[in-house]
Amino acid sequence: MKKKTYWMVRLVQIAAVLFALLACLMVFIYTPFYSQLIVKGLNYFVPVEVNEVAAKSQKQASLSDQDSYEPGSDMWIARQAYLKVMEEAIQSDNSQNLTLIQARYKELQKIIEEDQQREADEKEIPAVPLLAGPAASEASMEDAPNPAQKVKDLLELNSSENKELMAQYIDFLKTHKIEQAASEPVDEQIFKDIALIQDQNKQKKDTKSEPYAIIVLGGGLTLDKNGKDIIVNNYTRLRLETTLAVEKQYQLPIVLSGVEAPYMQSWLKQHNVDAKLLEDRSMNTCENTRFSSLLLQKKGGAPTVILITDRYHMPRTRRLFALNGIETIPIEAPMPSVMTSWQPSEKNYDHSRRANYEMLATMRDMWFGTECREVP
Repeated sequence: MKKKTYWMVRLVQIAAVLFALLACLMVFIYTPFYSQLIVKGLNYFVPVEVNEVAAKSQKQASLSDQDSYEPGSDMWIARQAYLKVMEEAIQSDNSQNLTLIQARYKELQKIIEEDQQREADEKEIPAVPLLAGPAASEASMEDAPNPAQKVKDLLELNSSENKELMAQYIDFLKTHKIEQAASEPVDEQIFKDIALIQDQNKQKKDTKSEPYAIIVLGGGLTLDKNGKDIIVNNYTRLRLETTLAVEKQYQLPIVLSGVEAPYMQSWLKQHNVDAKLLEDRSMNTCENTRFSSLLLQKKGGAPTVILITDRYHMPRTRRLFALNGIETIPIEAPMPSVMTSWQPSEKNYDHSRRANYEMLATMRDMWFGTECREVP
């Protein structure tokens, strides 16, 4: 009997300690210190190093008007392989090979285009250009990744599949036999490519580039006081107010990202600011970064941008932009509620709840990967 009473007392003591710890945690969550601790941890632990392979698609003038290929596509990888082989030839002073490399590149483009056209006509699973025959097509059917994994691989352009394809294209550009007419004129594009490579080599990695654009992420919509009209909510409004001040200082093109983009554009117009670049398809942060990066790439590239969102959203967003090859300069927009100086309050809890959401979302992205829709 005594032994049974002793264990019951111990159980009550443990429960009391756990309850006290939980109570302390709840009080701490309502203080301003909890959310500040979380955001400091996110800024310290979340990596924002730019993916060097993806960054090539954002370098100014790296893609000509006719070569505005989507990052991760076969044509885009072929373009990167071509520039790499050309750079090696220039560094080895083997200038006689440059025209031959360019001729091989044109031949490679034709092969890829023919394969893509054949796939479109036959409506079959895509085959890898240069390599895939009937057997490979059957194997690709069995091993085809699910859509979420495919998009993840595109986001991480340094994937093993892309590396393998890049190596195959490089081998083709170095070894493929091709006949060149002696009287064939030199394509002027080769001089542009050489100038591009030389310009890229002059850029210092340690030098922080100037921003090319301002990206503003939508924070949601709400109904106006009349209960009918849709307007930006307080999160989005505060980001736009921050944009007004930033635009006066930098006077850069503004990219509005999210389904809120048209409403954000209208709000800015009312304040005499015209934002012409709208990315209005994205439904989440992963798509914000992916689709905005593609929009900038198609407009000529933006290696560095000013990013405007709230402080809790910033670390996760910067990481995803870095995976897409874009360096970000963070400018934090204020939250709708202002924290108290030290005492527990409901306003502090709003910040803590936002911090918890972003902490869990960041952990999910880093451990399990992100899921974006395919680009239409």
